[in-house]
Amino acid sequence: MVEVAGERGVEDAVLDAARDCVLAYGVRRTTLTDVARRAGVSRMTVYRRWPDVQSLIGDLMSREWHLVLLATATDEGAGPARSRLVARVVAGARLLREHPLLCKIRDVDPEVLLPYLLDRRGNGQDEMLRFLAAALAAGRADGSVRPGDTEMMARAVYLTTQSFVLSVRTVADGMPVTDFDRELARLVDGYLRPD
Repeated sequence: MVEVAGERGVEDAVLDAARDCVLAYGVRRTTLTDVARRAGVSRMTVYRRWPDVQSLIGDLMSREWHLVLLATATDEGAGPARSRLVARVVAGARLLREHPLLCKIRDVDPEVLLPYLLDRRGNGQDEMLRFLAAALAAGRADGSVRPGDTEMMARAVYLTTQSFVLSVRTVADGMPVTDFDRELARLVDGYLRPD
């Protein structure tokens, strides 16, 4: 068994292995033993950090959604903060909607998502809310975002975007998804635009 150097290296190797296992088998059929074997680390290395598959999958989703948020920074462009925020929201919705891990969980193990939709937020959701609040504050500072409760507005944008990520298939009826991206941009931009 080859241990990956450094704690960060081990964590990334285990999370990469967990992603590969979920993509291959789904969440329900993934075990910590399978993940350890695929990561090339001992089972105890995995068990010390993650007591069960649910906690491992939670950390995996947080990491993957963080990477999506980072990837949207390239779609930001120039212009007022509101325009940059709208571009990142739409890019993030598109990337999440097409993300292999989210697609696999949605299609094979949708019950994994239910707690995050109905009962509580995960770390990835909290990170997205912090990003939205900061972007809204920047928009308020440059005059491109209307006044209002920043936290409430961030949550409203988040909830709207979440429906475009997770529920668009239920209403698309063969319409191009890019049409929904344009509508999301209009919704968010109109909601945030000063009077």
